[in-house]
Amino acid sequence: MNYLDLLNAPQREGVVNTEGATMIIAGAGSGKTRVLTFRIAHLMRAHGVDPFSIMSLTFTNKAAREMRERIEKEVGNEARNLWMGTFHSVFAKILRFECEKLGYPSNFTIYDADDTKSLIKTIVKEMQLDDKVYKANAVYSRISNAKNNLIDFNQYLKNPMFKADDEAAKRPLLGEIYKRYVIRCFKAGAMDFDDLLFNTNVLFRDHPDVLHKYQHRFKYILVDEFQDTNVSQYLIVKKLAGVHQNICVVGDDAQSIYAFRGANIQNILNFEKDFPEVKTIKLEQNYRSTSTIVNAANGVIAKNQGQIEKDVWTANAEGDKIDLVQASSDSEEARLIAQGIFESKMTHQWHNEDFAILYRTNAQSRSLEEALRRANLKYKIVGGLSFYQRREIKDLIAYFRVALNPNDEQAVVRSINLPKRGIGPGTVDKIRVYAAEQNVELWTALQQCRVFLPGRAANAVDGYVTLIKSMQIDVEKFNAFEAAQKVAKASGLMRALFEDKTVEGVSRYENVQELLNAVKEFVDNEENEDKTLDAFLQEVSLLTGVDQAKDDDPDVITLMTIHMAKGLEFKHVFVTGMEEELFPSTMMMASRDDLEEERRLFYVAITRAEQKLTLSFAMNRYRFGKLVNCEPSRFLEEVDSNLLNVAKKTRQVSFNDAAPSVNPSGLGSNFMNSKGTSGAQYAKNLVNNNPLANRKSPQVDHKPSSGFTPSDPSLLAVGQKVEHLKFGFGKVVRLDLNGAAPKAQVNFELVGDKTLLLSFAKLHIVE
Repeated sequence: MNYLDLLNAPQREGVVNTEGATMIIAGAGSGKTRVLTFRIAHLMRAHGVDPFSIMSLTFTNKAAREMRERIEKEVGNEARNLWMGTFHSVFAKILRFECEKLGYPSNFTIYDADDTKSLIKTIVKEMQLDDKVYKANAVYSRISNAKNNLIDFNQYLKNPMFKADDEAAKRPLLGEIYKRYVIRCFKAGAMDFDDLLFNTNVLFRDHPDVLHKYQHRFKYILVDEFQDTNVSQYLIVKKLAGVHQNICVVGDDAQSIYAFRGANIQNILNFEKDFPEVKTIKLEQNYRSTSTIVNAANGVIAKNQGQIEKDVWTANAEGDKIDLVQASSDSEEARLIAQGIFESKMTHQWHNEDFAILYRTNAQSRSLEEALRRANLKYKIVGGLSFYQRREIKDLIAYFRVALNPNDEQAVVRSINLPKRGIGPGTVDKIRVYAAEQNVELWTALQQCRVFLPGRAANAVDGYVTLIKSMQIDVEKFNAFEAAQKVAKASGLMRALFEDKTVEGVSRYENVQELLNAVKEFVDNEENEDKTLDAFLQEVSLLTGVDQAKDDDPDVITLMTIHMAKGLEFKHVFVTGMEEELFPSTMMMASRDDLEEERRLFYVAITRAEQKLTLSFAMNRYRFGKLVNCEPSRFLEEVDSNLLNVAKKTRQVSFNDAAPSVNPSGLGSNFMNSKGTSGAQYAKNLVNNNPLANRKSPQVDHKPSSGFTPSDPSLLAVGQKVEHLKFGFGKVVRLDLNGAAPKAQVNFELVGDKTLLLSFAKLHIVE
């Protein structure tokens, strides 16, 4: 079948309308990825466009990878020649070719957030400033925001508005920190994430010949999730499209939720001003969700003033109404959610992977995790500590980085005394002071250590310098995996971890082995033409939180913030903590723009659900160690009551008992709906018919068979029918006999899946 026959009329128009500026407004679940994929395939197949002249930009490597795989199915291996990836990865690639024009080495290091904050802390300490006032996170955020708006440190220092803001925040020297930070990064041959975009803009601004080259190379530019672009990103693609004008942007203003990262919704709202000949195509048919969910989402987002008009609809079935769950506390909310998942699994025969629990802040996950563990429901948290952020992984990667770029100050400081070789913090401070006094890089100071260090310390530093020089030879001579092995062994880290026989030590050693496995996989991947350690590190440094989520066991319930859920979908979604000052957040109620972004966030949460949606809130919640009264979110009032499940009568709830919340916007409990009913009263009327509150767990009334005797656990096998004293009959679906606590997962007829410790379970093998 021709791929065009798989598209509806607007989707087809988005694919075949290849020339000139095109803006595709893609409602939630409307098939935008299919349109982007087929548009690129159509360019190559129907128009014979060279894939090297197509640039496709996304926001995660995962999205780029999936899109490339889909295009490969249509056009074959030629898809590998597309310039496709995240903004940061694509422009890092250009900078690798051109960065010497900016004074950087081609093997520049890319600093992650931890590296950046570490350097900021060092600068604050050197300037003898109060690190409780000049907190690394706050300083980093301020510098990042400046770079994303293309404001360099000279402009920052000269701007009276910035100066006034910093003085009001009691951080008058922030501009000086910005200046020193940029200079230190430059000396270290390093760029942070924001620099990859900032320096691309500088490159195109100061070197018109370079801009001219790439403007003519890329005849077609496509941008996914355009509503999430910032000033820096948009200016780059606008410049690149300056010659051919063949730019296609795809996005949904209703899903613009990253203003805190610098995303500028005006990019999509004002696109027509920059490209007046733009053709706008609207994808309005939702293929993902039931009509109940689509209508609820439409009703909520209609309350926003700043948006592009569209009418999202679906031909899907009406589906279940939206459950509204009221709980007395956050712990009860978590228990009801765990219970709701259990019941939904039993009713629909769904798996754990079909469920997602979304929340506004990461702190909400604690009670949810506890409830899921008590219910023996497996889960994963997306956005927690990723593999590449673990200490032992960053330690070894620091050695990789120094071997490639010895001017990388952060990597030198991290690795210089790992494992311990007699170079303590005092010695490192002396080296830094000497480097500052002589105005040389830290690596140069290390090589001159005998000038200013006593004998024992100088010997230790000399040994480190010699070690790094030998590693430099290895990374130039061997591919990534061979070099990584040699560096890992020579560093002494592998031996130190191997000799640590504690549980934590064994785990860290296994993690380092897994890192080497990742390097081997990178080398073996035919799509990676550059198989150097430098190329591997660039790929790792550009991974996003979603890209790093490990899927060792895919059948798990997903817990994540709503921001992390963007672009994902699940059969049953729980949106938790629907309370004033939590969602919407207290920090996002100072202006209409902020509140509208919070509403867009709620819209995104709703539209992650395919078949079932549950909204929940608690009347009391622990915050900062205190139990506080909560008020139902104003957003609940914006959901059409006809779409909510009010079928089952539950106990009366008194909202009047809740203490009034302090509300900067003047809304909240006094926020009136169109019928003159307050938000709190409206929610009260709804939860009087709460479908899930006060439900009890299924009763298990199993009488053991006569002659019941526990069987030898070593005789258990997957597929066997077994009997449990309490849970009754079931089938063994999984065995984990490794480790100190062998376990079995059994699907019981009465209670569903249970994971049992075999030392306590006392299972009787029936057949």
